[in-house]
Order: sequence, then structure tokens, then C-alpha cells
Amino acid sequence: MSGTKATGSTHDAYAGTSETTAGPVYTVTGQDWDTIDPSSIDGDRIVVNMGPQHPSTHGVLRLVLEIDGETVKDARAGIGYLHTGIEKNMEFRTWTQGVTFCTRMDYVAPFSNEAAYVAGIERLLGIEDDIPERAEVIRVLLLELNRISSHLIAIATGGMELGALTVMTCGFRDRELILDLFEMITGLRMNHAYFRPGGVAQDLADGTLEKIRSTVSLLKKRLPEYAALCNANPIFRGRLDGVGELDLAGCLALGITGPALRATGYDWDLRRKQPYWGYDTYDFDVVTWDQPDSYGRFRVRQQEMWESLRIVEQAVERLAQGSPGPVMVDDPKIAWPAQLSVGSDGQGNSAAHIKKIMGESMEALIHHFKVVTEGFRVPPGQAYVAIEAPRGEIGCHVVSDGGTRPFRAHFRDPSFVNLQGTSIMSEGGMISDVIVAIASIDPVMGGVDR
Repeated sequence: MSGTKATGSTHDAYAGTSETTAGPVYTVTGQDWDTIDPSSIDGDRIVVNMGPQHPSTHGVLRLVLEIDGETVKDARAGIGYLHTGIEKNMEFRTWTQGVTFCTRMDYVAPFSNEAAYVAGIERLLGIEDDIPERAEVIRVLLLELNRISSHLIAIATGGMELGALTVMTCGFRDRELILDLFEMITGLRMNHAYFRPGGVAQDLADGTLEKIRSTVSLLKKRLPEYAALCNANPIFRGRLDGVGELDLAGCLALGITGPALRATGYDWDLRRKQPYWGYDTYDFDVVTWDQPDSYGRFRVRQQEMWESLRIVEQAVERLAQGSPGPVMVDDPKIAWPAQLSVGSDGQGNSAAHIKKIMGESMEALIHHFKVVTEGFRVPPGQAYVAIEAPRGEIGCHVVSDGGTRPFRAHFRDPSFVNLQGTSIMSEGGMISDVIVAIASIDPVMGGVDR
């Protein structure tokens, strides 16, 4: 620890000192507490690092805290420790291959990343109205399942950081149910690359709707556990009530969206305000709260899981009632193969699918090869499309120069924007309150650093 005392003295009765170019350095040796006279210690502020390896910073986030005793006087967020160069890498891949990169940004809500990106491409291509209805319903289904799994992680990790380990185990237990569905639908538990420009990679497998129905039924039985464990728990509420407060004016000034904004009572939700993929045809409520603090954000997420279950049930019924149809746009110059199936050996495509591709014509086979390896061309232009992710508004600004690769793809990630609230939420509180405030923001550093 280095610094100067408020009185200008270089003597400390409890630490040896040495002079350096940076000023006096105190070498603390430690003593018994009953030998220390608190009145003799000046109230110097200390600057400490919380992170970037601290488990409660939700990844590699560095918080620079200036503290006076246990009180936080200044808090700054330091980012960049998880920089992956995803946006730059996307400039060297085809438009479709870019999905495999952006899905890895917010790895807790990967479908939101894919959704914003492919929606931007579809706007540039002018095919927004040509996406098959079945593909749009599948997208909505997966986005809402992902919203539930993301909120479960927010509640689970927040509970863990407060010492409520039962909440943590319940959250991860229930999230596993949804990851099982993702694996059944996309083949992967995360980093799916399932949304494609023009539709989705493949249709639902046999038995998927029945599996979703049984999972929803089980979640309806388990979600009340979180209310029983937390809502009226005096210890839990004592840690969250009045902590990390940020009112509506502050949220609007900083561009904060998602549960943090809706906890102020403002019903801003892009699924209602700027509907996409038929969200305006689903019956659900936008959840708000009248307590703009950590407890209010917790309650918003808790109730939003119930609303997402309502949307999932409606999407399942639409898929069940509708006849199987295409899940990829009907344009051979854009559409990637969307009905791929695995062969009996567990690898590649089924023999029937290979026979169909190769049996059509040599020209069809060549076109299939070129679309996959070279990609399709996107007309020059730029577009920005935003959707409602679990943490707030995620938007993608895509720029095309007319080629087969993005000239630029830049994301407005809600975790990055919401982290601006760190200082105002933390300053004036205790060090322990910083952990609660960060947990209420629920940042994912993969989305922050990109």
C-alpha cells in the first residue's frame, strides 16, 4: 500500500516506512487489535482492485474501488480482459459463418446474439417478410426458453454471492432442463449457430414438442421455490432492499435497458414497443416494478420467467397445430441447406439426403457447394436491428460493401451499456453492496468485450 497521510506526516506507529519516488511506502507488519488506538489513525482513502479474477464479478471484470473504511467513495469498471476480437473476425468469414462467432459473445444468452445479427442481414437482403412462419415461431420459442435459462443463472449466481447456496443449486438444476431442450433442438447446449439468415438450421426433431411440454410443466412446479426461498426472506431482502438504486432518469441518461429499466416502473420492452417475428400476436405482459433497486430487478426477472413460459406454451401450440413446412427462405441463392439429418453412423448427412442433393443435377451440386464455401452476396448498405435480450436491448449494426462477407458488424450489447451504472449504484454504499449491485446488473463479460 502506498500513499501519504492526510497530515503530511511520513510516520505510522503501526507500519515501517520508506521513502520512494512515489512517496512514502508503509510496510504493514500487523499487531493485536486491542493495542491499536483508532483515534490515532487518519482516515486516508485506499484504492483497491476488486477483480478481474474475483468470482463475484461475473467473469473477468475489474472494479477499481476507492474506499474509506468499508464505504465506497468511488467505483470504476475496468474492462477488456476477455477481449476475443469476435467483431473483427466476422469480417473475414461469410455472412452465415459469422453466426458461429457472435453466438459466443453473451454465452449465457447466445440466441439473442444470433437473432440480432441474422435480423440485420435479412433487412439488408430485403427478405424480412419472406421468412417462413414456422422458422419465426421456432426463433421465438428458443428466445423465450433462453430468457428463462438466463434469468435462472442471474438469480442462481446472485444467490451464491449472497451465501444463499440453495438458490444457486436450484437455479443451475432448472437451467439444465432447458439446456437439454437446446441440445435436442440444435445439437448443442450452447454456442448453437442455429439461427441462419433466412430461417433456422433445421426443423424440430420428432418428440421435441412433447419434451418441451413436460419441461414447462416441471418448471411451473419449481419456479415457486424461488419465491418461497427469497421474496419474504428477511436476510435476502435485507441485502437487496435499497441497494444499487438507480431511478428512471438515471437509466435513461445512461441508456440502461432490460430488468434494470423496468424495475423503475417503465414498461420498455422491444417485444411490445417494436415487435418482431410476430411477438405482437402473443399474449404476455411486460413486467415492471416500483422499486428501482437490486430487489426490484430480482422480482422483475422472477416474474418474467412466468411470462416467457406463457409465450413458450403459445409457440408450442402453433407448431403443433400448423402443418410441417419450410424453415428456410425459398431463395436458392441465399438459403443454406436447412433440412440436414445425421446418418446412421452418427456423422455427416443421411444417405437419402446426399442422394437427393447429388441426384438433382450437377449444376445443383455445384451451387450447393458454392453457397456453403463462398457464401451469398448482400447488397451494399447498412442496417441496425435490435431485439429484447434477457439483459436488455441488444442491437447489431451490419454494413455491407456488396460482398460475401460483412464489411463491419458491431453489436450494442446490453451488458456493456448497463455496466455504466456500476458507479452510481455502488458509491456511498458498503463494499459488500458492490457485489449485490453488480449481481443485479447481471453482466456477461463475453458480451462486454467481444
